[in-house]
Amino acid sequence: MAVIRSVVRGVGAYLPERIISNDELSERLDTSDEWIRERTGIRQRHIAADGEFTSDLGIAASRQAMVRSGIDPSDIDVVILATSTPDQTFPATAATIQAELGIQRGAAAFDLQAVCSGFVFALATADSLLRSGPYRRALVVGAETFSRILDWEDRTTCVLFGDGAGAVVLEAQPQHGTNDDRGILSTRMCTDGRYRDKLFVDGGPSTSRTSGYLRMNGREVFRHAVTKISGVIEETLVESGLAADEIDWFVPHQANKRILEGTAAKLGIPIEKIIITLDRHANTSAASIPLALNQGVEDGRIKEGDLVLLEAMGGGFTWGAALIRW
Repeated sequence: MAVIRSVVRGVGAYLPERIISNDELSERLDTSDEWIRERTGIRQRHIAADGEFTSDLGIAASRQAMVRSGIDPSDIDVVILATSTPDQTFPATAATIQAELGIQRGAAAFDLQAVCSGFVFALATADSLLRSGPYRRALVVGAETFSRILDWEDRTTCVLFGDGAGAVVLEAQPQHGTNDDRGILSTRMCTDGRYRDKLFVDGGPSTSRTSGYLRMNGREVFRHAVTKISGVIEETLVESGLAADEIDWFVPHQANKRILEGTAAKLGIPIEKIIITLDRHANTSAASIPLALNQGVEDGRIKEGDLVLLEAMGGGFTWGAALIRW
């Protein structure tokens, strides 16, 4: 029976020019390159320039994705930006991206906030809109300037994050209704607000009238991460009727190499099937999955027909997974 699937037509990415290495951080913090690399796998992070905003990063990544998709901006029906660091409280930063790209007037454009799980949540939302109609094409973006909400005196958090953006263009296409279809096959989204004080920002318009700084109980986040991530992946596989050994590429949220490897081991996914990019750009929150996707496509690892597994976990706690046939 024919069904509508959300097929990936193009992917793009952008990283700011400025790079801060572990060695540079160790000059002003009580840390070292060895300490950071051993515990996280991170070597460096990109930081947005003064006057360079989340919208600028998202626009650059989106332009690349649009060109690669071969779809004209006037044919995009909805723009969804996953971000925790919008340009301003309102309007939505997605509206700026829409305007700067020349996407049709009247197309829906909105921000979605699920922290590091944001891109998975945005994909799931776009997929629902495309499959239910009347939307035909969607631009899904993950863009962050986390450097703006970091306490650069707190070595437990500031070494972990960076700035960047990634984007994909999705198109609703008729498929056969089997797991061999191209497009998004299955998605899962989860939240448990009881853990909201384990990873949060200590400010906001309603509470402090400031943007605040990121705070994290790293031990607690790590303790929950592998269990919650592997659990939602297993649920996604069961829902789709697929098995872990059928996955061609595992593209996880790029938070911590130990979490990535622990999750893969629990699911029986070989290390060589994981696309890891956090060593080059650290944790870019909602941007990390599309940045890794872009890398996998650019270097030729991800090819048409491959089964790609995405997963993420972020503050809230939020967590989710998606299965895509490329």
